[in-house]
Amino acid sequence: MNEIDKQKFINVAILENIIEAQLIDSILNEQNIPHLIRSFYDTAYDGLFQFQMGWGELCAPLSHKQEIIDILNDVRSKNHDFHE
Repeated sequence: MNEIDKQKFINVAILENIIEAQLIDSILNEQNIPHLIRSFYDTAYDGLFQFQMGWGELCAPLSHKQEIIDILNDVRSKNHDFHE
């Protein structure tokens, strides 16, 4: 068991859509930041929970929380600038 396996993962953020999830996943992988992305989609309810709760959640060790939030805010601000 390595050091990452011993770290407790916490909910860091709610992701808005699949594009944001894929982009954040790519950035975090490039920077070797441990994380887990889980979609709220459920086939039994045909995605009903995504309308209520957001697309999905991003979990990571507490030690990386602020770094991930900064990256996510940067991605969201660039996305917002693109749409204006």
